[in-house]
Amino acid sequence: MQQRQLVLWFMLMDWVTAFFSWFVFYYFRKTSIEGVEFSVNETFYWGLVLIPVLWLLLYYLQGTYHDVKRLYRFKLFNLSFIGTLLGAVFIFFTLLLDDEISGYQQYYNSMFLLFGIHFSLVFIPRLIFISVIVNRIHSGKNGFKTLLIGGSDKAVEIYNEIINSPRGINQFIGFVNINGVDRQLENQLTYLGHATDLERVLREYQIEEVIIALESVEHDKLKAIIGQIEGGNVTIKILPDMYDILSGSVKMTNIFGALLIEVNAETMPVLQQAVKRLMDVSLSVFALIVLIPVYIFIAIGVKISSPGSIFFFQERIGYKGLPFKIIKFRTMYVDSEKQGPQLSSSNDPRITPIGKFLRKSRLDEFPQFLNVLKGDMSLVGPRPERQFYIDQIVQIEPQFLHLTKVRPGITSWGQVKYGYAENVDQMLQRMKFDLLYLKNRTLALDIKIMLYTVLIIVKAKGK
Repeated sequence: MQQRQLVLWFMLMDWVTAFFSWFVFYYFRKTSIEGVEFSVNETFYWGLVLIPVLWLLLYYLQGTYHDVKRLYRFKLFNLSFIGTLLGAVFIFFTLLLDDEISGYQQYYNSMFLLFGIHFSLVFIPRLIFISVIVNRIHSGKNGFKTLLIGGSDKAVEIYNEIINSPRGINQFIGFVNINGVDRQLENQLTYLGHATDLERVLREYQIEEVIIALESVEHDKLKAIIGQIEGGNVTIKILPDMYDILSGSVKMTNIFGALLIEVNAETMPVLQQAVKRLMDVSLSVFALIVLIPVYIFIAIGVKISSPGSIFFFQERIGYKGLPFKIIKFRTMYVDSEKQGPQLSSSNDPRITPIGKFLRKSRLDEFPQFLNVLKGDMSLVGPRPERQFYIDQIVQIEPQFLHLTKVRPGITSWGQVKYGYAENVDQMLQRMKFDLLYLKNRTLALDIKIMLYTVLIIVKAKGK
């Protein structure tokens, strides 16, 4: 069964259990706690309509539906317990607290009753559902479609270790080699081509997991391969060296699993991602309304400074490598790139007088709040680049493509630390900060970057 189907069945099951848990809770609350005959009122009907939806929203924000196929029983228990506790408290304060009671003991009893009934009704079906999925995966019937990269002795060793594991989760589709020579695995696995064919192989065979059979010290080869893969929905695993193990990079959830590092694990929890998007939308709406006088002033200045349009549109590469039109206040004279794409410099004669101020204060970026509302961008994220320059950068550093894993931002760690890049070398320097952000992103870090950006705007000291 495909991931999307599993999620839909999981959500349907949670909706049904949430519906019945509210019904059962309401019945026992009336008959056992309040000691009255069962009867329904407006709160009961509103509960039947809204409560299941609220539970599904809470579970979504928890990340329960993010990757159902990779859920395991202990994690499921934690998600169910914490989710039920949070949901029960919310329902208590929104729907139950204003009910007429004979004493506060009824409040406490209602709270514990709601928690107990909902947790029991939601966790048991979930446990059965996930147990069936886990058993199917371990039996080899529905394992993760896996591609092994490498054909050397090391690849043979890791392949044999995994398939001989008593509780394997991988369904090997085949392997691709790296140097065109090593094909020792051909007697055990289907040869699917060279590493240069990765994109075709991943797409054609719907690969869910990739295992790179190279030592993690082989940095150049690893960077080139990971650069081709990362950005999609494929889990990437590599072999650790002793430093990786001692530094805590290796995280194991299956005691029977092979010793591997998951290199593209998401660092920002799903709940924080949801809050981040909510913050993006709310702050962008606020900025677009409150800063209308600023926009008018800037628009007049741009129009007076030189002939041409007020706004500047340019195609950039965004989330998952998809192009979009970025919008900025125009800071250069019209037709400044007749000779092709050119990066600006500190004393670039193409920049208009007001354009210099706008670029130093970052005010030229303000129209991008519209890009944020459209979903093309975020408030904080790696700065988007043009395909022309991305093609040059990836020739030197393929890991630049990692930055397309998230929405690009109006501001970024690299932008705050390094400013506008004047050439590809400076783009590579700025990329280091953006990669660091990618591996450490949290809401707290986003807020810190935004505060530093505000200081740059106020002081007009941007590079």
